Amino acid sequence: MTLSAVGRADDQSLAARFVTGPRLFAPEEARQRFAGWLEDLPAVQRAAIEDACGKSPRALVILQSIAEASPYLFDLIRNDAERTLRVLGSDPDRRIAELIEGIRADMAKAADDAAAMQLLRRMKAEAALLIALCDIGGVWPVMRVTAALTDVAVTATQCSVRYLLAQEAARSRIVPTDRKAPEVGSGLIVLAMGKMGAGELNYSSDIDLIVFYDIEANSLKADIEPQPFFVRIAQGMSRLMQQRTADGYVFRVDLRLRPDPASTPAAVSTASALGYYEREGRTWERAAMIKAYPCAGDQKAGELLLGEIAPFVWRRYLDFAALADVHDMKRQMHAYKGHAEIAVEGHNLKQGRGGIREIEFFAQTQQLIAGGRHPELRTRRTLEALDRLAEGNWITADARDELTQAYEFLRTVEHRLQMVADEQTHTLPEEKEAVERFARFLGFADRDAFAEVLLAHLRCVQAHYSKLFEDERAASAASTLDFRRGADDPRVLEHIASLGFKQPAAVAETLKRWLEGDYRGLRSEPTREALQSLLPLLLGNLARAENPDGALVQFDDFLQDVQRGATLLTLLHQNPDLVSLIASIMGAAPRLGDMLAQQPRLMDGLVDPRFFGAMPRREEISQRLKVALADADSYEEFLDRLRLFGQESLFLIGSRILSGTVSAQLAGIAFADVAEGIVSTIHALVTDQFAQQHGKIKDQETAVIGMGRLGSREMTASSDLDLIFIYDFDHDNPDSDGARPLQGGQYFARLTQRLISAFTTRTNHGVLYDVDMRLRPSGRSGPVATRIDAFAQYQDFEAWTWEHMALTRARVVSASPAFREKIETVIRGVLTRPREKRIIANDVLEMRQAIAQEKGDADIWDIKHAAGGLIDIEFAAQYLQLVHASEQPSILDTSTMNVLDAAARLGVLQQEDADVLRPAMRLYQDLSQILRLCLNERFKPDSAGADLLRLLARAADVPDFSALEARLKETEAEVRRVFLKILEGA
Repeated sequence: MTLSAVGRADDQSLAARFVTGPRLFAPEEARQRFAGWLEDLPAVQRAAIEDACGKSPRALVILQSIAEASPYLFDLIRNDAERTLRVLGSDPDRRIAELIEGIRADMAKAADDAAAMQLLRRMKAEAALLIALCDIGGVWPVMRVTAALTDVAVTATQCSVRYLLAQEAARSRIVPTDRKAPEVGSGLIVLAMGKMGAGELNYSSDIDLIVFYDIEANSLKADIEPQPFFVRIAQGMSRLMQQRTADGYVFRVDLRLRPDPASTPAAVSTASALGYYEREGRTWERAAMIKAYPCAGDQKAGELLLGEIAPFVWRRYLDFAALADVHDMKRQMHAYKGHAEIAVEGHNLKQGRGGIREIEFFAQTQQLIAGGRHPELRTRRTLEALDRLAEGNWITADARDELTQAYEFLRTVEHRLQMVADEQTHTLPEEKEAVERFARFLGFADRDAFAEVLLAHLRCVQAHYSKLFEDERAASAASTLDFRRGADDPRVLEHIASLGFKQPAAVAETLKRWLEGDYRGLRSEPTREALQSLLPLLLGNLARAENPDGALVQFDDFLQDVQRGATLLTLLHQNPDLVSLIASIMGAAPRLGDMLAQQPRLMDGLVDPRFFGAMPRREEISQRLKVALADADSYEEFLDRLRLFGQESLFLIGSRILSGTVSAQLAGIAFADVAEGIVSTIHALVTDQFAQQHGKIKDQETAVIGMGRLGSREMTASSDLDLIFIYDFDHDNPDSDGARPLQGGQYFARLTQRLISAFTTRTNHGVLYDVDMRLRPSGRSGPVATRIDAFAQYQDFEAWTWEHMALTRARVVSASPAFREKIETVIRGVLTRPREKRIIANDVLEMRQAIAQEKGDADIWDIKHAAGGLIDIEFAAQYLQLVHASEQPSILDTSTMNVLDAAARLGVLQQEDADVLRPAMRLYQDLSQILRLCLNERFKPDSAGADLLRLLARAADVPDFSALEARLKETEAEVRRVFLKILEGA
């Protein structure tokens, strides 16, 4: 392709074939950014780009929009101008075929792993740019885009496998029948799962693969042990594609859909796999196998394996039991529906209501039900499945058409989201302005125009999906069991015992009391009839608790205090998913269950339309707190209302975590905002009351500094408040002017003790927060409050490295603006002073070792202390701040995630290391929020209830707990590797 060929006004040039395009959000900035890149190009290349844009005005807007909205694509464009010119001047269908054929030929000649990895990455980069431009410019429909992405992934997988097997043949470990295609007859089977298997890969997708091998039929030499050999191939394939190099990566590889991934190696024998699926294969694994495709390795062996697995997937009878299973899977994965409205900001296009997953499940469920007797329904592709369901009159043509249009639209939106930063995200931005910017990148006039189309599709999908399960719900409600007979009915006892309750007779008698109207809220006959119809659903949900009997007792306590039973049961009938949420609260989160049982009015918060909307901002929380305290007429009532406000807030935020409608990061911020509002309120109240008794000291200032999780706004439901109290005053006039005067340090020590007492004194509504002040200067041996000059001097001359590490998360949460600025200046001065990397690294490693010796680091579920756990990430971030802030002060931030982002942006953290630490941090936060909410003791998987295991798996977006455990092990190993690389490298 010559430079002059770019932008020719013919049908072959990509630049000339753009038919749609984005709209600029900030046109002048976008144009300047793009022009700035052009100016840096050699004259010939600049002229060629300008010529292409001149002949295709849409090309110019597309490139400018990419410069504005997509750092990832703009990097691809400006990192290799020749590649950009080649793509713009190509026939895209021909060029993608050339890339695929070219990599096959080039990989056959690769001299070593480094060369092979470079070839794969450069092929992927050009394909990614080409496919993105075809998508953005409307050159290819969205399903052509997904097919092209899949072709690239399949080719990369095949080339990696062939390269590795060719190496093994050269080492005489295998004896291939065809040295040019050593995978033939090798016994190695690589199944593509999910969207890759269906030919529907998304733009920045992981690729889900399962690696099997045939012990009996393979090309191994007689003395080679099969398992370690094929495990090494699986790991090598993964490394070739996902390891980051200077050229980036090819695809992130996920091998955790294999049978029981927490306890099986990366490659599993076909004999073991078949035994597993026959013994204990679950519905989600059946659904996953619908899309399985032998994409690499021994094709014939792969087809034979799928044939042997087919009876597990496709049952000979109409499998309506799968309906309830799949619906339960979906309930665990997406947000519980409190109301009909679906949000735009923060909505998850994949898992959320009306999203891509609902369309996929809509098709897969019916395939599972009928595919055994109707082979024509056995297709991997989602839209093809909808077509065949319509052809067989399983669904209407209108349903097919509406779901197809929604699927194509949602996939387009999903792709555009992922093009921004090459992240596997499915969630729209939380802020309206960010959605406005994104809507323009998508080609809409503004946020509202985008929202109108999006909401129409989401509601349409939700309606079709909900209708599919109406019969299942009706069947559950129409149970023939008569729970009014209690323990006298053997069928009732048998049913309750089969659900997993340990004391079925006691449970049956409890249900009998409900239905006899023993409780005030259940005295009307219609109310009891409504309860009777809800009992099967309620019992099924409570049975998934860690302690089903205890969960039922809590629900019994709750019902005893309910004033308006008819209102409650009507609400639950209208919102069946709330039954699941309440059962999750009772069964998985005893702390929240106790709150609900003691204060049934907390239910009001769950049905408030705001519950499923955006999380309240700090200003809104402060306003609500002000209203709650407005007419308190005594100090004791004031403290009681504060505690009640804190508990209500914890309950609602915790319920949002359990329902899946808020991310762990946002929950941590919300917990911190509530705490900060309460701290500020108590600080002001106690200071005023203290002044009424003891007066004030001239020019006095007091501040509360939040440390630890309060400072970083990463709190959980069980977080203490790590606080430091700082004060200042006119040193020449140290006495207070009240009726009972106090002097200087004594005044502020007494004031601080009064503050601590306000937090920790137990009232009718319990304790507000436990307060930890060990991070103050000199720790437990130091004064409870510190004068600002003494604080500054201590930090400058006496503080240990660990204290400066802790200071990186210090945040003033209550003070006057002037005093806040003064303290922040001191802290910033301490953190930005030059430090010796080697000394700091040694101190950090010694401290980490000391914590490991004290707390242990071998339990992978001790997410904070485990080797490669949360502390490793936090210590790495704190180390990077301490050693780089003197030259790069913008690295300073109290949020660990923000520090990692800044460190990668500033180049002090390698991108491949950031790509390990950031997802790990999100995973740890997700799991920690649930574990802290649900448990008061260390998590023990063997004794945990099914509900808690499901919650944890859902939080990590994996299909089951075994996959989660495998992911956690891998993540902690990678984090530990990066932690040691960063610290020991210094």
